[in-house]
Amino acid sequence: GYQVTENGGCGDEFNKYRSPLVSRYASKEMAYNFSDKKKFTTWRKLWIYLAKAEKALGLPVTEAQVAEMESHAEDIDFAMAAEEESKLRHDVMAHVHTFAHCCPTAAPIIHLGATSCYVGDNTDLIMLRDGFDILLPKLARVIDRLSKFAEKYAGLPTLGFTHYQPAQLTTVGKRACLWLQDLAMDMRNLQRAREDLRFRGVKGTTGTQASFLQLFQGDHDKVEDLDRMVTEMAGFKKAYMVTGQTYSRKVDIDSLSPLASMGATIHKICTDIRLLANLKEIEEPFEKEQIGSSAMPYKRNPMRCERCCSLARHLIALLADPLQTASVQWLERTLDDSANRRISLPESFLTADIILSTLQNITEGLVVYPKVIERHIHHELPFMATENIIMAMVKAGGNRQDCHEKIRVLSQQAATVVKQEGGDNDLLARVQADPYFAPILGHLDNILDPKTFIGRAPQQVARFLSEEVRPLLEPYKAEIDVKIELEL
Repeated sequence: GYQVTENGGCGDEFNKYRSPLVSRYASKEMAYNFSDKKKFTTWRKLWIYLAKAEKALGLPVTEAQVAEMESHAEDIDFAMAAEEESKLRHDVMAHVHTFAHCCPTAAPIIHLGATSCYVGDNTDLIMLRDGFDILLPKLARVIDRLSKFAEKYAGLPTLGFTHYQPAQLTTVGKRACLWLQDLAMDMRNLQRAREDLRFRGVKGTTGTQASFLQLFQGDHDKVEDLDRMVTEMAGFKKAYMVTGQTYSRKVDIDSLSPLASMGATIHKICTDIRLLANLKEIEEPFEKEQIGSSAMPYKRNPMRCERCCSLARHLIALLADPLQTASVQWLERTLDDSANRRISLPESFLTADIILSTLQNITEGLVVYPKVIERHIHHELPFMATENIIMAMVKAGGNRQDCHEKIRVLSQQAATVVKQEGGDNDLLARVQADPYFAPILGHLDNILDPKTFIGRAPQQVARFLSEEVRPLLEPYKAEIDVKIELEL
């Protein structure tokens, strides 16, 4: 809520920039995932994991110290931390001091042997992992909604378009499967990126674990045990075996790349819907009291799809950050990664979260207008049917070359009516009026049935959904029916 002042206005909340990713769009769970509360409570948990493992391996850490740390894991004095950071100019040490203030018994062993990246990098990896865990069920829900749409309209003929010019017919459901195939690739990419994540673990200032080797008096096995134990406590199966001061910044590339790729997918899907909305064939959901334009009351603008496209461009552009950051990390590390990563990592996941939620809303309420689609087919089908008409005439005893010339002349005449006079395509009327085509007039309806022009589209839809889409959704069955409240 807003902070209301005594004179009825709001506090200084509106006197400074607020990212619309959080203030307007993002889900609560993704906004929390990259919040200060999550970040700094995770730091404290990491210090607790470290103390527990060090105690178990024989270092002088007591049960009372661990218990004291656990009892204060959540109660962070952010004001004190800010004051400490203003003095120390070091965020990690500011929080070490703040934690130590409420844990006086544990103060001597907090952060024992560790470097700043122990909490910083490991927390980032936890946030990336948890971010993927938020996104994957959302992507599954979009795929589920769109697969139901594809199944429903698997056999509904529609004009195909190449170069955005009318082409051979496809079906509404088959076109949706083109979208689904890209989303399925995104699902596999996100799953792979999530599974490839490892923990930085306990590596010391330049990755050599020298401080921990000293703590354990040269016992290499205990250093490795410490790394393994902390990694497991944090919920990771593996840690990176070698690091500099930080984990390799290529990990950030591998994490943000599938998000940017998904952004490209969603931009394409929503652009397609916007083009089809212009044709009045398909529309995104439109609320009863929604206003499309302040000046033109009749308009039904595809604002959700436009939002997705707008944010998808931002998501795609963000990939440049980790690519450049990884390329300029000198030797064991430089700090010019830090400020950039504070922006690029959260914003990529927040943006991906927003466009998935919006696309779920779109795919749950897509509106199809079969009569409009049928009218567009009938407008173009006579030209597309010319080859079928020629084949029918040959079967009826006609000469292919003579028939081709007849059709060519009639087609050009009909095209003149359409393009120069603005009239309807009257090719069929011309065919029916020409005595040459009398042998096939009784078969014209069958020749011109749109369903005879869609090839194997319905069968392709059925097989694709059965063999590729539904198995992909199986791990997310428990979360598949969740609906979202979209803030417009």
